[in-house]
Amino acid sequence: MAKAKLSEIELRIKNHTPPEINYSFQRSVSYSQYSIYATCPHQWYLSYIENKNPFQASIHTIFGTAFHETLQQYINVMYNESGAAADRMDLEELFTEHFKKVYKTEYEKAGEHFSTPSEMRDFFDDGIAILKWIKTRRNILFTIRKVKLLGIEMPLLVGLTKNIYLKGYIDFILYDTELNKVYIYDIKTSTRGWGDREKKDDNKIAQILLYKEYFGKQFGFDIDRIEVEYFIVKRKIYEKSEYPIPRVQSFKPASGKTKRKQAVESFNNFIKDCFDESGKPIIKSYLKNIGEKSCKWCPYAEKMDLCDKKNGVFI
Repeated sequence: MAKAKLSEIELRIKNHTPPEINYSFQRSVSYSQYSIYATCPHQWYLSYIENKNPFQASIHTIFGTAFHETLQQYINVMYNESGAAADRMDLEELFTEHFKKVYKTEYEKAGEHFSTPSEMRDFFDDGIAILKWIKTRRNILFTIRKVKLLGIEMPLLVGLTKNIYLKGYIDFILYDTELNKVYIYDIKTSTRGWGDREKKDDNKIAQILLYKEYFGKQFGFDIDRIEVEYFIVKRKIYEKSEYPIPRVQSFKPASGKTKRKQAVESFNNFIKDCFDESGKPIIKSYLKNIGEKSCKWCPYAEKMDLCDKKNGVFI
């Protein structure tokens, strides 16, 4: 049976040669860097310039990484083999393998256990429950007919200035061959899903807007034919609810020209504030954003020698 002819976007992805970065004088920046800067510029400086960032393993990151890897394998089989082949996958066994592997890696880095058996069991059971829910609703959550998988963990590497590149990885990308449209997905693990606060958080939403903007530029694809969606999985649901609560929440933020422009401008302001024209980091005193939102999860919150919380801005 002859292979189907590749579409233009598939050919562009297949033939794309990423730029080579000479790290002796060039650098790459990620959305994660920008996100920390947007939360608190001083925290960004301590982490990425002073390299003070202490290792912080948590059951939340273990769960998130293991779940991403499991779901991505499931999606890969679904689109590159068949839905039936995906249905035959033992997702519990696969998730178990990833969960153990990721925990072992982080445990070796930390040099000690950072979770309890009961907490680990709780997170593990949540992951299995979510995967079972997804598997029984595959035909509702995913469309296979005339839809192709363009990539999983697809790399983005786009020049922002002469010596600075944006580097990122898109969780998974689908392509509707009939509509000639690209769908960019970002997987998020959450305790109970996203509410209005998360949906209105420009910092949180900026990630997928930047991915849309720079995917279009990297592959020369019409940005107006790209849609974006957060694939949000919930660890916990209210069991006594009168109505069934879905384990997966879909959120499609506004991603038109105005919203993308705001995200790009904010990202570029980060670049201008932190790097000089040659791409070298600027050594200076950076603003301290002080408040529950920015300090709650900050690794330097209790380290007065690194952050005395003086001369900052309360938010």
